[in-house]
Amino acid sequence: MMDSTPRIYFYSAQKYDQAFFEAANTAHGFDLAFTDAPLNADTARLADGAEVICAFVNDTLDAACLRALADAGVRTVALRCAGFNHVDLPEAKRLGLAVVSVPAYSPEAVAEHTLALILTLNRNTHRAYARVREGDFNLKGLLGFNLNGRTVGLIGTGRIGVATARVLSGLGVALLGYDVYENSAFKALGGQYVALDDLYARADIISLHCPLTESNHYMINAESIARMRDGVMLVNTSRGGLVDTEAVIAALKSKKVGHLALDVYEQESDVFFRDLSDEILADDTLSRLLTFPNVLITGHQGFFTQEAMTQIAEVTLQNVAAVSRDEVCDNELTRRL
Repeated sequence: MMDSTPRIYFYSAQKYDQAFFEAANTAHGFDLAFTDAPLNADTARLADGAEVICAFVNDTLDAACLRALADAGVRTVALRCAGFNHVDLPEAKRLGLAVVSVPAYSPEAVAEHTLALILTLNRNTHRAYARVREGDFNLKGLLGFNLNGRTVGLIGTGRIGVATARVLSGLGVALLGYDVYENSAFKALGGQYVALDDLYARADIISLHCPLTESNHYMINAESIARMRDGVMLVNTSRGGLVDTEAVIAALKSKKVGHLALDVYEQESDVFFRDLSDEILADDTLSRLLTFPNVLITGHQGFFTQEAMTQIAEVTLQNVAAVSRDEVCDNELTRRL
Protein backbone atom coordinates (compact mmCIF):
# COMPACT_ATOMS: atom_id res chain seq x y z
CA MET A 1 0.00 0.00 0.00
CA MET A 2 1.48 3.35 -1.04
CA ASP A 3 1.24 6.72 0.65
CA SER A 4 -2.36 7.96 0.69
CA THR A 5 -1.29 11.09 -1.20
CA PRO A 6 1.30 9.89 -3.70
CA ARG A 7 3.21 12.07 -6.11
CA ILE A 8 2.00 11.69 -9.70
CA TYR A 9 4.37 12.58 -12.53
CA PHE A 10 2.63 13.37 -15.83
CA TYR A 11 4.36 12.77 -19.17
CA SER A 12 3.38 14.28 -22.55
CA ALA A 13 1.35 16.84 -20.62
CA GLN A 14 -0.07 19.90 -22.33
CA LYS A 15 -1.37 23.01 -20.58
CA TYR A 16 -4.94 21.73 -20.94
CA ASP A 17 -4.00 18.44 -19.27
CA GLN A 18 -2.62 20.34 -16.32
CA ALA A 19 -5.74 22.49 -16.04
CA PHE A 20 -8.19 19.57 -16.05
CA PHE A 21 -6.14 17.40 -13.69
CA GLU A 22 -5.57 20.21 -11.22
CA ALA A 23 -9.31 20.84 -11.18
CA ALA A 24 -10.06 17.15 -10.59
CA ASN A 25 -7.34 16.94 -7.94
CA THR A 26 -9.25 19.18 -5.53
CA ALA A 27 -11.11 16.03 -4.47
CA HIS A 28 -7.87 14.11 -3.78
CA GLY A 29 -4.98 16.41 -2.90
CA PHE A 30 -2.31 14.44 -4.74
CA ASP A 31 1.09 15.99 -5.44
CA LEU A 32 1.04 16.60 -9.21
CA ALA A 33 4.03 17.33 -11.44
CA PHE A 34 3.96 17.81 -15.21
CA THR A 35 6.33 17.62 -18.16
CA ASP A 36 5.66 17.84 -21.88
CA ALA A 37 8.41 15.28 -22.51
CA PRO A 38 7.20 11.94 -23.89
CA LEU A 39 7.73 8.85 -21.78
CA ASN A 40 10.32 6.32 -22.90
CA ALA A 41 13.25 4.45 -21.39
CA ASP A 42 15.41 7.58 -21.47
CA THR A 43 12.92 9.96 -19.84
CA ALA A 44 11.68 7.48 -17.20
CA ARG A 45 14.35 8.81 -14.81
CA LEU A 46 12.48 12.12 -14.64
CA ALA A 47 9.92 10.38 -12.44
CA ASP A 48 12.47 9.64 -9.71
CA GLY A 49 10.71 10.10 -6.38
CA ALA A 50 7.20 9.69 -7.78
CA GLU A 51 5.10 6.69 -6.81
CA VAL A 52 2.83 7.12 -9.83
CA ILE A 53 3.37 8.19 -13.42
CA CYS A 54 0.60 9.21 -15.79
CA ALA A 55 1.13 8.42 -19.47
CA PHE A 56 -0.71 9.16 -22.69
CA VAL A 57 -1.52 7.17 -25.82
CA ASN A 58 1.72 7.91 -27.70
CA ASP A 59 4.14 7.27 -24.85
CA THR A 60 6.40 4.21 -25.12
CA LEU A 61 5.97 1.85 -22.19
CA ASP A 62 8.06 -1.07 -23.40
CA ALA A 63 10.01 -3.44 -21.15
CA ALA A 64 13.03 -1.13 -20.94
CA CYS A 65 10.89 1.84 -19.96
CA LEU A 66 8.95 -0.12 -17.35
CA ARG A 67 12.16 -1.43 -15.78
CA ALA A 68 13.50 2.12 -15.60
CA LEU A 69 10.29 3.30 -13.95
CA ALA A 70 10.43 0.49 -11.40
CA ASP A 71 14.07 1.36 -10.65
CA ALA A 72 13.00 4.97 -10.07
CA GLY A 73 10.52 3.84 -7.42
CA VAL A 74 7.34 4.02 -9.47
CA ARG A 75 4.67 1.54 -8.42
CA THR A 76 1.65 2.57 -10.48
CA VAL A 77 1.29 3.43 -14.17
CA ALA A 78 -1.87 5.44 -14.79
CA LEU A 79 -2.92 5.68 -18.43
CA ARG A 80 -5.12 8.67 -19.24
CA CYS A 81 -6.46 6.88 -22.32
CA ALA A 82 -8.43 3.78 -23.24
CA GLY A 83 -5.86 2.06 -25.45
CA PHE A 84 -3.03 0.07 -23.91
CA ASN A 85 -1.35 -1.61 -26.88
CA HIS A 86 1.70 0.60 -26.20
CA VAL A 87 2.26 -1.02 -22.79
CA ASP A 88 4.15 -4.27 -22.16
CA LEU A 89 1.61 -5.55 -19.63
CA PRO A 90 3.32 -8.92 -18.89
CA GLU A 91 6.53 -7.07 -18.02
CA ALA A 92 4.61 -4.62 -15.84
CA LYS A 93 3.03 -7.55 -14.02
CA ARG A 94 6.43 -9.18 -13.52
CA LEU A 95 7.82 -5.96 -12.08
CA GLY A 96 4.88 -5.56 -9.71
CA LEU A 97 3.63 -2.40 -11.40
CA ALA A 98 -0.10 -1.75 -11.35
CA VAL A 99 -1.33 -0.43 -14.70
CA VAL A 100 -4.69 1.33 -14.76
CA SER A 101 -6.54 2.93 -17.66
CA VAL A 102 -9.65 4.94 -18.55
CA PRO A 103 -11.65 2.40 -20.59
CA ALA A 104 -14.56 4.71 -21.40
CA TYR A 105 -14.85 8.47 -21.51
CA SER A 106 -17.60 10.34 -23.30
CA PRO A 107 -17.92 8.06 -26.33
CA GLU A 108 -20.10 10.81 -27.79
CA ALA A 109 -16.99 12.98 -28.12
CA VAL A 110 -15.34 10.61 -30.61
CA ALA A 111 -18.67 9.79 -32.29
CA GLU A 112 -19.45 13.44 -32.92
CA HIS A 113 -15.95 14.07 -34.24
CA THR A 114 -16.42 11.13 -36.60
CA LEU A 115 -19.60 12.73 -37.91
CA ALA A 116 -17.81 16.07 -38.26
CA LEU A 117 -15.10 14.43 -40.36
CA ILE A 118 -17.64 12.70 -42.60
CA LEU A 119 -19.70 15.83 -43.18
CA THR A 120 -16.68 18.09 -43.66
CA LEU A 121 -14.97 15.74 -46.08
CA ASN A 122 -18.13 15.00 -48.05
CA ARG A 123 -19.33 18.60 -48.44
CA ASN A 124 -15.81 20.11 -48.60
CA THR A 125 -16.64 22.71 -45.99
CA HIS A 126 -12.96 23.04 -45.02
CA ARG A 127 -12.04 23.90 -48.61
CA ALA A 128 -15.05 26.20 -49.02
CA TYR A 129 -14.08 28.08 -45.86
CA ALA A 130 -10.55 28.65 -47.15
CA ARG A 131 -11.84 29.78 -50.55
CA VAL A 132 -14.39 32.25 -49.22
CA ARG A 133 -11.77 33.77 -46.95
CA GLU A 134 -9.86 34.61 -50.14
CA GLY A 135 -12.96 35.97 -51.89
CA ASP A 136 -13.42 32.88 -54.09
CA PHE A 137 -17.06 31.80 -54.16
CA ASN A 138 -16.69 29.26 -56.97
CA LEU A 139 -18.30 25.86 -56.30
CA LYS A 140 -16.01 23.89 -58.61
CA GLY A 141 -14.63 20.82 -56.85
CA LEU A 142 -16.99 21.11 -53.88
CA LEU A 143 -19.66 18.64 -55.03
CA GLY A 144 -20.76 16.22 -52.31
CA PHE A 145 -23.43 13.56 -51.96
CA ASN A 146 -26.50 13.05 -49.79
CA LEU A 147 -25.83 10.87 -46.77
CA ASN A 148 -29.50 9.97 -46.64
CA GLY A 149 -29.96 6.58 -48.23
CA ARG A 150 -26.25 5.70 -48.10
CA THR A 151 -24.79 2.71 -46.27
CA VAL A 152 -22.31 3.16 -43.42
CA GLY A 153 -20.25 0.24 -42.15
CA LEU A 154 -18.96 0.42 -38.57
CA ILE A 155 -16.10 -1.90 -37.68
CA GLY A 156 -16.39 -2.13 -33.92
CA THR A 157 -19.69 -1.62 -32.12
CA GLY A 158 -18.63 -1.00 -28.55
CA ARG A 159 -19.43 2.21 -26.70
CA ILE A 160 -17.95 4.52 -29.34
CA GLY A 161 -19.25 2.47 -32.28
CA VAL A 162 -22.79 2.54 -30.90
CA ALA A 163 -22.55 6.27 -30.12
CA THR A 164 -21.46 6.81 -33.73
CA ALA A 165 -24.35 4.68 -34.98
CA ARG A 166 -26.71 6.78 -32.86
CA VAL A 167 -25.63 10.12 -34.36
CA LEU A 168 -25.61 8.68 -37.89
CA SER A 169 -29.02 7.06 -37.58
CA GLY A 170 -30.73 10.44 -37.65
CA LEU A 171 -29.32 11.08 -41.13
CA GLY A 172 -31.26 8.25 -42.73
CA VAL A 173 -28.33 5.97 -43.45
CA ALA A 174 -28.37 2.18 -43.43
CA LEU A 175 -26.09 0.83 -40.70
CA LEU A 176 -23.93 -2.27 -41.09
CA GLY A 177 -21.77 -3.54 -38.26
CA TYR A 178 -18.95 -5.97 -37.71
CA ASP A 179 -17.69 -7.00 -34.29
CA VAL A 180 -16.48 -10.12 -32.55
CA TYR A 181 -19.26 -9.53 -30.03
CA GLU A 182 -22.70 -8.34 -31.11
CA ASN A 183 -24.22 -5.42 -29.22
CA SER A 184 -27.98 -5.29 -28.71
CA ALA A 185 -27.79 -1.48 -28.54
CA PHE A 186 -26.52 -1.43 -32.14
CA LYS A 187 -29.37 -3.67 -33.28
CA ALA A 188 -31.87 -1.44 -31.47
CA LEU A 189 -30.73 1.43 -33.68
CA GLY A 190 -31.56 -0.62 -36.77
CA GLY A 191 -28.01 -1.83 -37.26
CA GLN A 192 -27.40 -5.11 -39.08
CA TYR A 193 -24.45 -7.33 -38.31
CA VAL A 194 -22.72 -8.79 -41.36
CA ALA A 195 -19.49 -10.57 -42.22
CA LEU A 196 -16.52 -8.28 -42.71
CA ASP A 197 -16.28 -9.00 -46.44
CA ASP A 198 -19.98 -8.18 -46.79
CA LEU A 199 -19.47 -4.89 -45.01
CA TYR A 200 -16.55 -4.05 -47.30
CA ALA A 201 -18.63 -4.82 -50.38
CA ARG A 202 -21.75 -2.86 -49.38
CA ALA A 203 -20.66 0.19 -47.41
CA ASP A 204 -20.29 3.63 -48.99
CA ILE A 205 -18.57 4.83 -45.82
CA ILE A 206 -16.46 2.63 -43.53
CA SER A 207 -15.59 3.90 -40.05
CA LEU A 208 -13.21 2.17 -37.64
CA HIS A 209 -14.05 1.95 -33.93
CA CYS A 210 -12.05 -1.00 -32.63
CA PRO A 211 -8.94 -1.44 -30.48
CA LEU A 212 -5.59 -2.30 -32.07
CA THR A 213 -4.52 -5.92 -31.61
CA GLU A 214 -1.99 -8.20 -33.26
CA SER A 215 -4.78 -9.83 -35.28
CA ASN A 216 -6.20 -6.62 -36.78
CA HIS A 217 -2.99 -4.69 -37.41
CA TYR A 218 -3.26 -3.26 -40.96
CA MET A 219 -6.76 -4.68 -41.38
CA ILE A 220 -7.24 -1.91 -43.94
CA ASN A 221 -4.72 -3.04 -46.54
CA ALA A 222 -4.46 -3.55 -50.30
CA GLU A 223 -6.48 -6.78 -50.19
CA SER A 224 -9.31 -5.46 -48.02
CA ILE A 225 -9.49 -2.22 -50.00
CA ALA A 226 -9.85 -4.24 -53.22
CA ARG A 227 -13.03 -5.76 -51.78
CA MET A 228 -14.58 -2.34 -51.09
CA ARG A 229 -16.86 -0.26 -53.29
CA ASP A 230 -15.22 2.09 -55.76
CA GLY A 231 -14.97 5.57 -54.27
CA VAL A 232 -15.45 4.38 -50.68
CA MET A 233 -14.95 6.84 -47.84
CA LEU A 234 -12.66 5.56 -45.08
CA VAL A 235 -12.70 7.11 -41.61
CA ASN A 236 -10.34 6.22 -38.77
CA THR A 237 -10.77 7.77 -35.33
CA SER A 238 -9.56 4.66 -33.52
CA ARG A 239 -5.91 3.51 -33.85
CA GLY A 240 -3.41 4.40 -36.54
CA GLY A 241 -2.05 0.87 -36.83
CA LEU A 242 -5.37 -0.40 -38.19
CA VAL A 243 -4.55 1.21 -41.53
CA ASP A 244 -1.72 0.42 -43.94
CA THR A 245 -1.10 4.00 -45.01
CA GLU A 246 0.94 3.13 -48.10
CA ALA A 247 -1.88 0.90 -49.35
CA VAL A 248 -4.39 3.69 -48.81
CA ILE A 249 -2.20 6.18 -50.68
CA ALA A 250 -2.09 3.79 -53.64
CA ALA A 251 -5.88 3.46 -53.47
CA LEU A 252 -6.30 7.23 -53.37
CA LYS A 253 -4.12 7.55 -56.46
CA SER A 254 -6.19 4.95 -58.32
CA LYS A 255 -9.42 6.56 -57.01
CA LYS A 256 -10.52 3.28 -55.44
CA VAL A 257 -10.72 5.26 -52.19
CA GLY A 258 -12.72 8.41 -52.85
CA HIS A 259 -12.33 10.09 -49.45
CA LEU A 260 -10.09 9.53 -46.44
CA ALA A 261 -10.51 11.03 -42.96
CA LEU A 262 -7.95 10.34 -40.24
CA ASP A 263 -7.82 11.49 -36.65
CA VAL A 264 -5.08 8.96 -35.89
CA TYR A 265 -1.93 7.97 -37.77
CA GLU A 266 0.47 5.09 -37.18
CA GLN A 267 3.53 7.35 -36.83
CA GLU A 268 1.68 10.15 -35.06
CA SER A 269 3.89 10.14 -31.97
CA ASP A 270 6.55 12.08 -33.89
CA VAL A 271 4.09 14.71 -35.12
CA PHE A 272 0.79 15.02 -33.28
CA PHE A 273 0.29 17.32 -30.27
CA ARG A 274 3.18 19.51 -31.48
CA ASP A 275 3.44 22.81 -33.36
CA LEU A 276 5.58 22.05 -36.41
CA SER A 277 4.41 25.03 -38.46
CA ASP A 278 7.93 26.50 -38.61
CA GLU A 279 9.60 23.20 -39.45
CA ILE A 280 9.94 20.94 -42.47
CA LEU A 281 7.75 17.87 -42.05
CA ALA A 282 10.14 14.92 -42.08
CA ASP A 283 7.44 12.26 -42.47
CA ASP A 284 7.24 11.67 -46.23
CA THR A 285 4.14 9.47 -45.95
CA LEU A 286 2.18 12.05 -44.00
CA SER A 287 3.40 14.76 -46.35
CA ARG A 288 2.07 12.76 -49.30
CA LEU A 289 -1.31 12.32 -47.64
CA LEU A 290 -1.59 16.06 -47.12
CA THR A 291 -1.31 16.67 -50.87
CA PHE A 292 -4.65 14.97 -51.65
CA PRO A 293 -7.67 17.30 -51.82
CA ASN A 294 -9.94 14.43 -50.71
CA VAL A 295 -8.00 13.68 -47.52
CA LEU A 296 -8.84 15.28 -44.17
CA ILE A 297 -6.50 14.83 -41.21
CA THR A 298 -6.96 16.08 -37.65
CA GLY A 299 -4.34 15.68 -34.94
CA HIS A 300 -5.95 13.09 -32.66
CA GLN A 301 -8.56 15.47 -31.31
CA GLY A 302 -11.57 13.16 -31.31
CA PHE A 303 -11.44 12.89 -27.51
CA PHE A 304 -10.92 16.61 -27.01
CA THR A 305 -14.11 17.96 -25.45
CA GLN A 306 -14.69 19.51 -22.05
CA GLU A 307 -16.80 16.54 -20.98
CA ALA A 308 -14.28 13.93 -22.08
CA MET A 309 -11.30 15.72 -20.56
CA THR A 310 -13.16 16.09 -17.27
CA GLN A 311 -14.01 12.39 -17.21
CA ILE A 312 -10.47 11.36 -18.13
CA ALA A 313 -9.00 13.41 -15.29
CA GLU A 314 -11.55 12.27 -12.72
CA VAL A 315 -11.36 8.56 -13.58
CA THR A 316 -7.56 8.60 -13.74
CA LEU A 317 -7.27 10.09 -10.26
CA GLN A 318 -9.97 7.76 -8.92
CA ASN A 319 -7.93 4.82 -10.27
CA VAL A 320 -4.82 6.10 -8.50
CA ALA A 321 -6.75 6.64 -5.28
CA ALA A 322 -8.11 3.08 -5.34
CA VAL A 323 -4.68 1.54 -5.94
CA SER A 324 -3.10 3.77 -3.26
CA ARG A 325 -5.62 2.40 -0.76
CA ASP A 326 -4.93 -1.15 -1.95
CA GLU A 327 -8.54 -1.48 -3.09
CA VAL A 328 -9.76 -3.49 -6.06
CA CYS A 329 -9.76 -1.21 -9.09
CA ASP A 330 -11.98 -2.34 -11.95
CA ASN A 331 -9.76 -0.44 -14.40
CA GLU A 332 -6.54 -2.20 -13.40
CA LEU A 333 -5.20 -4.02 -16.45
CA THR A 334 -2.43 -5.98 -14.75
CA ARG A 335 -4.89 -7.58 -12.32
CA ARG A 336 -6.54 -9.34 -15.25
CA LEU A 337 -3.38 -11.14 -16.35
